[in-house]
Amino acid sequence: EHVVKTGHGSISVAVFGDQDKPALLTYPDLALNHISCFQGFFFCPEAFSLLVHNFCVYHISPPGHELGAAVAASDELSLCVDDLADQVSEILDYFGLEAVMCLGVTAGAYILTLFAIKYSQRVMGLVLFSPLCKAPSWTEWLCNKMMSNLLYTCGMCGLVKELLLMRYFSKDVRGSVDLPESDVVQSCRRFLGERQSPNVLRFLDAINRRPDITEGLKQLQCRSLIFVGENSPFHYGALHMTSKLDRRLSALVEVQACGSMVTEEQPDALLIPLEYFLMGYGFYKPSQFSVSPRSLLSPTSISPKLFSPESMGLKLKPIKTRIQEEV
Repeated sequence: EHVVKTGHGSISVAVFGDQDKPALLTYPDLALNHISCFQGFFFCPEAFSLLVHNFCVYHISPPGHELGAAVAASDELSLCVDDLADQVSEILDYFGLEAVMCLGVTAGAYILTLFAIKYSQRVMGLVLFSPLCKAPSWTEWLCNKMMSNLLYTCGMCGLVKELLLMRYFSKDVRGSVDLPESDVVQSCRRFLGERQSPNVLRFLDAINRRPDITEGLKQLQCRSLIFVGENSPFHYGALHMTSKLDRRLSALVEVQACGSMVTEEQPDALLIPLEYFLMGYGFYKPSQFSVSPRSLLSPTSISPKLFSPESMGLKLKPIKTRIQEEV
């Protein structure tokens, strides 16, 4: 765990793996850190083997979201999304990294996409889950304002937790009168109880004031792989974003019966699309290939056939894959 001092405050980065390997940067969603947002994915043995064999993983926690974080001082300046994207660049400077692979969830996906727009030469590729690129809709803005008011007056109360869980997970795993909520939701609820509400409020306010970066997507030069849950409240936004990306360099995977946080709700659904995506960079599963992860990256074009329903959908049911022909 490293504490990196940046021009916009200190930020925590947890590093896993051999730092001589290429870098994979992760950024979680609102009120989460790398444990609560990515543990299900990284605890999946095949995903862990694929990623840690090929990368050194740098988990960024949003300001004040790391375990044991102190409450943000009342005189700390408010953050904006540009500050958060600039922090990512300073983190790369701190670790001496030139270009990285980026993996982000919803709010974290927005920050990493903005970082890729502002610092295009420092991003090899984007793997995004239920990403945002537009300014908040009225519905999202009102929900976020309600959470802001509750966080300010009541802290991380039960209603705030319920609103956040609705943001992350599909209705099926959140439970009902007849069905108990799943283990992953119970675990996330406990993690939320450990967050400092002023710190969450600070990040939430930045995300709720985010500008529309749709036009900037045209500047992206890296390849992108987008996952979105069919029941995610940000499903339409992910389709919109995919439609604005270069269709030769991007692919969309829609996961049925899943919310925004595919990394926790259906982590197994990520494996085959992610493996095909990384093949385009010369990365391979260690059990099948003996390619050194330290070799120089020489990205090749990804064949759309790799993302066709014929090559993936049958293996990954219930999943739909697209290369933007319908978006």
